[in-house]
This record gives sequence, C-alpha cells and structure tokens, in this order.
Amino acid sequence: MPLWNFYHPVDAYTPEDKKALAEKVTEIYARFMPKFYVGVVFQEIEAESFYIGGEPRDNFVRIWIDHIARDFPDEEASTRFINAVNQVIAPWVKDRGLDWEFHVDETPFSMWSIQGYFPPREGTKDEARWIAENKASPRTNS
Repeated sequence: MPLWNFYHPVDAYTPEDKKALAEKVTEIYARFMPKFYVGVVFQEIEAESFYIGGEPRDNFVRIWIDHIARDFPDEEASTRFINAVNQVIAPWVKDRGLDWEFHVDETPFSMWSIQGYFPPREGTKDEARWIAENKASPRTNS
C-alpha cells in the first residue's frame, strides 16, 4: 500500500491538479497492484509553518511516501523508482519552479491490514482477484 503525503504551499495546487497528480501516482503502481491500495494526501502548509534551514519557505514541496505492499529487492530497483517518481512529479514541482524533496519508508508486509483483511501476497490468485475487483475481500487461497 503506497501512501503519498504531499506537504505543499497554500494554493500550490488546484483541485484539478490534485486529481491529475493522484491519477499519475496511481498509474505508477496500477500495473502490479490494486488501485485501491494507492492513497494520496495533500496538506497545505502556511509559509510561516514550513521552515527549511531555519528559514520560512513558500516554494517547497515535501513528499513522504510509505510503502507496505512491496519493497525494493535491490539498489537498482530503488534507483529506477526514484527516477520514475522524479519524472512523474516534475510537472507539479520542477516545471512550476518549486523546490522539492521526497523519501520512501518501507513497512514490513506483516504489519498491514486493509478493510480488516490481511492482504494476499504478491503474485497470488487472491491478489489477481483483488486487482480485477479493485477491492479487498477475504482470502480464498494463498
């Protein structure tokens, strides 16, 4: 389950921007996990409440990405993901003259529940069913 938290200046994004960006973030994952796993949160931060290096900033976007459903098997996969994220977010940060930073936290799969269910493991028939149905449901097999 990826959860993306965008901490951004007030009025940096319109509702349409947020929807478009959330759709692009979801596309990163939709090829290999259910879309309903992907969450995106936008949190406006007043300039006097966001400091970088001890100075207030009104042009900075901080993105905190939590991963649970998958982890990166090696540094090469991590690098590909980081490059893909920078490409996806560029129209909403770099191309708008905003500074940005992001990081990814990986939580152990065993420490996760969704809708009260333990999610199926990657590559299982149950996961394929969750992807097709785009919803959580009881496991029927592993």
